[in-house]
Amino acid sequence: MIVDFHTHIFPPEIIASRTALAKKESWFGQLYGDATARMATAEELIAEMDRCGIDMSVVCGFGFESLDVCAACNTYAADAVQRWPDRIAGFATVPPLASGAIRELERAVSLGLTGIGELMPDGAGFDLADTASLEPLTGFAAAHRLPLLVHLSEPLGREYPGKGTATPGKGLAFASANPDLTIVFAHWGGGLPFYEQMWDVRAALASVYYDCAASPFLYDADIYGVAARILGAKKILFGSDFPLISPERYLRDLDAAGLEPAAIEAIMGANAAALLGGDRR
Repeated sequence: MIVDFHTHIFPPEIIASRTALAKKESWFGQLYGDATARMATAEELIAEMDRCGIDMSVVCGFGFESLDVCAACNTYAADAVQRWPDRIAGFATVPPLASGAIRELERAVSLGLTGIGELMPDGAGFDLADTASLEPLTGFAAAHRLPLLVHLSEPLGREYPGKGTATPGKGLAFASANPDLTIVFAHWGGGLPFYEQMWDVRAALASVYYDCAASPFLYDADIYGVAARILGAKKILFGSDFPLISPERYLRDLDAAGLEPAAIEAIMGANAAALLGGDRR
């Protein structure tokens, strides 16, 4: 079973109004203000899954500042889950500090969404390291046993749209404050896995997973083998960041990574299936 743990879909009305929305939402504008930046509907995701042999995808929200826009995306994600329950799992997103954020999460969970994310600190206007301000959200996630998918990026290297300031140190602070949460740090955690060679960091990140979303834009293909040696394959999740990159690019890179078949199976789906298959309330 192949599970793509990191994809994005948008309601058709948001795709149609991207130019106007980009003027109101600066983070969205960085990534999608250019009309050539690809956005996808649920139907387009399913078509790509069929083309690439993907069994299931997790559709994630985007880090909008507006709670109303997040709510529209949550409704659309829930509708996709209802239409393709065996192919799509849905995560809800909110600006965590907004009034009404927890009510919106309650609504999203009632509609069948089973996680929170992708949380984007720069887009939604919060500091990941300010863990006290995030306690309502993290408390809700803990009470409902919801995994959190969190955007992290590298503190070094080139600048690019959507890189942001949520770097590994902030991710470590967030995970350390929430040891009972299941956390997935996107984009290889901005390099955080390399610090798991330090025993105290490794202990603090015991409940953390990493996805490989956007990996071809960031790292050489041997990142899979390096990360698997540091972390063990059990902590790595395949995520494409579709429609930014097609899943087939990752399938080629993983096939050439020289990993044991059991490690490939874990990364490509077994880890995600276990994470998603837990009891949800």
